[in-house]
Amino acid sequence: MPAEGLCVRCKGKGLCGRPYCPTLERFKNNNRLTSALANATSVFGPSPPSVFVGSYNYPSLSAGPLIPPSLDLPELEFGDASDILREKIIKNPGFLEDSRLWHNLKMQDVITMRTALVRANATFKPSDANAAQPLLMKAQELALSAKPVDTEAWFKKPIVSDLKFDSMMMPMGPSGQIKNFNITENPKVPNAVDRIVYDTDALAKDAIVELYQGNVSNEQMTRLMSIGLLGRNRKLVPTRWSITAIDDMTGKETIKRVKDYPHLREITLLSGEIFGNHFEILLLPGSFSYELLEIWLPHSVWNGEKTYIGQDHEDFGGKKEYSNLSGGYYAGRLPILEYLDAIKKQAFIFAIREINPGYWAPLGVWVVREAARAAVANPIQTFETREEALAVMASRFNTPRSEWEPKTRLLHNQTVQMRLDSFWD
Repeated sequence: MPAEGLCVRCKGKGLCGRPYCPTLERFKNNNRLTSALANATSVFGPSPPSVFVGSYNYPSLSAGPLIPPSLDLPELEFGDASDILREKIIKNPGFLEDSRLWHNLKMQDVITMRTALVRANATFKPSDANAAQPLLMKAQELALSAKPVDTEAWFKKPIVSDLKFDSMMMPMGPSGQIKNFNITENPKVPNAVDRIVYDTDALAKDAIVELYQGNVSNEQMTRLMSIGLLGRNRKLVPTRWSITAIDDMTGKETIKRVKDYPHLREITLLSGEIFGNHFEILLLPGSFSYELLEIWLPHSVWNGEKTYIGQDHEDFGGKKEYSNLSGGYYAGRLPILEYLDAIKKQAFIFAIREINPGYWAPLGVWVVREAARAAVANPIQTFETREEALAVMASRFNTPRSEWEPKTRLLHNQTVQMRLDSFWD
């Protein structure tokens, strides 16, 4: 048996030493497209657009486009929302890639949508980003688009219905070794993307900051970085690495601005939930710091019989090492920082993410980001004292306060005493 809490810390990375992850294995047969795609050697459909770069066997990388088959297949059963969801996807295939639009879906709907995308893979090296390889150049052209692009792919062998679930990435569907693929229409490239992709003097970090300030989506920034279209010394980067890199770099850029704002005056509580991920975000007057607790309840996707609580934080000086909470730390931080940036205030941030059994399958780290966005989008609550806020915060968790409060590191060192500069707007 794995050590207590190991599965939560590992999330399928193989820390237990097993050749496969038992948690992930049980989701692999969750595929209603198997019969429809059996023996298929080609696929045509509107890519959302989406590309994927796999990290397995790094530095050998599998990369290529994600393409949905015909969206009118009867095997695409979208739960209770079947007709409505199908209509949304047919009207806008970009819905398949835009996690900001999925808050009202059911988990099975998300799994069905994402596993309907066929992964068309070819093998590359990281340094191939600058090579004139036709298949990679087409994938790069696809990644430039902000709108769906009709794409057709042919495979060396019949498509394999091997689903992929992961703590970082969205669920992925059948795959095949690509022989060739064509983009049958011109990609719609945003001006901000066109400008920065052809700037070969800009560092990747600076390119991401410029794209972020140009309101380019997380999904598009991730695929641009993954497929090797950013920076001076361009390389292919596994998608799972790019996701966290984007959240971290855009977060750090926002922190720079937030640190210059006056302190928040009111003790503020934000609350929200999607897919069994419940966020409580307490903002206290003071200099910027960020502390996050993750509470995994028994029988949530990675957890067993006992509650597991993880913690990480950063103070005003920033975070130097990679978080022990993995990508969820950075994904949860970003929407809170965007909220503070919008109201032009800085604050001490104490956040708790409680994951309940309603989160029964790994959907990817985007769930953390969107759960935090759900919280900051809801009406705020303000309080006279920190204790009042903590009491309300605690009342909305399944886990007793006596279990999670001792795990905090920064909260008890933070004071709510108002500083003079908090009155200077």
